[in-house]
Amino acid sequence: MNDFVRGLRLWFAPQRLREEGDTPDYRFSLANERTFLAWLRTALALIGGGFAVAQFLPALTWGVRTCLALALLASGVLCALRAVNHWVRCERAMRRGEDLPVSRFPTLLSLAIAAVALAMVVVVLFGWES
Repeated sequence: MNDFVRGLRLWFAPQRLREEGDTPDYRFSLANERTFLAWLRTALALIGGGFAVAQFLPALTWGVRTCLALALLASGVLCALRAVNHWVRCERAMRRGEDLPVSRFPTLLSLAIAAVALAMVVVVLFGWES
């Protein structure tokens, strides 16, 4: 079984992590969990922002409003999925005594949010009349 599928199975059976390596200092596991929760808060904020754009900007043309809302909603979904994946990968690395895994996701997420924010700045500066 490849590493991706094994990691995906750990999303739904985290107790299997105990089978790998040694138990890390609990403070590191708790810090990993706090990071996971921070990613989830970010995901919820993105999803809330997507709904806010969709519901509270009716004067915005349908296409622009939908694109902005979907970009925020998709970012929130990806952020939530990445949160659990990152938590599992970090927990496994700590138990194995390996370096923590690196990720390009924070960069990609920040670029996506910056693109949406820039589009919203353009909309605010030039109006959103149909």
